[in-house]
Amino acid sequence: MKIFVKAKPNSKFEKVEKISETEFKVAVCEPSEKGKANEALTRVLSEYFKVAKSRIKIKAGRGSKNKIVEII
Repeated sequence: MKIFVKAKPNSKFEKVEKISETEFKVAVCEPSEKGKANEALTRVLSEYFKVAKSRIKIKAGRGSKNKIVEII
């Protein structure tokens, strides 16, 4: 399953907001440096979808706020 994610790093709270079936907003507490926000994003999405972190891959947008994420 592919989803489109708008990431918001440096948030006070971590949360996942469902916009539509394939669009989500994800807020993470980590800063967007050295991949910390991407790691937190995969962790938060794995908790939300109840899958292992290894099953979540960022396919596009590693350096952007807008990402395409694949959940295997």
